[in-house]
Amino acid sequence: MNKYNILVVDDEKEITDAIEVYLTNQNYNVYKAYDGKEALEIFEKEKIHLVIIDVMMPKLDGISATIKIREISTVPIIILSAKSEDVDKILGLNIGADDYITKPFNPLEMIARVNSNMRRYTSYTKKENQKKANIIKIGEVELNDDSKEITVDGKAIKITPIEYKILYLMMSNPNKVFSIEEIYEKVWNEPAYNPDTVTVHIGRIRNKIEINPKIPKYLKVVWGIGYKFQK
Repeated sequence: MNKYNILVVDDEKEITDAIEVYLTNQNYNVYKAYDGKEALEIFEKEKIHLVIIDVMMPKLDGISATIKIREISTVPIIILSAKSEDVDKILGLNIGADDYITKPFNPLEMIARVNSNMRRYTSYTKKENQKKANIIKIGEVELNDDSKEITVDGKAIKITPIEYKILYLMMSNPNKVFSIEEIYEKVWNEPAYNPDTVTVHIGRIRNKIEINPKIPKYLKVVWGIGYKFQK
């Protein structure tokens, strides 16, 4: 299990100490702060995965600290509020907090809220990472498999579906040498009936992605064997 870092912020030391005990028993790592200013300093230095923050605090209140955290991060934020602070609770949710816990809180409810928010957040970040994995960047050439676009030095180029498939194959396997027959069979999904067409497409791709197609930086020929995409 990953050990996630939780920042607990409250000016009452007894509360932060109690929450720390509950969370460490659940295998969370806890950082403690006693005002909003100290919380922001810790947040900037450490990799924090979730924040539990009180509303009424000295130096910088929880609402102001939440606004500042939201400017730089999407981590879950849980507001701690007394029953009489319904307005602060609603304001906290409106400015970016994800959830709230009312004081005095039930330890089991608090753990359930923390676990629930962590599950949602880690599920979201995994999906984001999967999206990022669909982008392949080698040098100045970037392939986005979601949008099926190729950019060179940030500029989109026009490319045919076959050219795209060739580039995807080779950029997904940088430095691997493919024979002309292999490229044809993998891209066309049929036996290499007409492999010479691969050479033509390679030439077209070079004209689009290379600064000097005659001295290619990326799409290299390996004489007597085939081609590779140089990383």
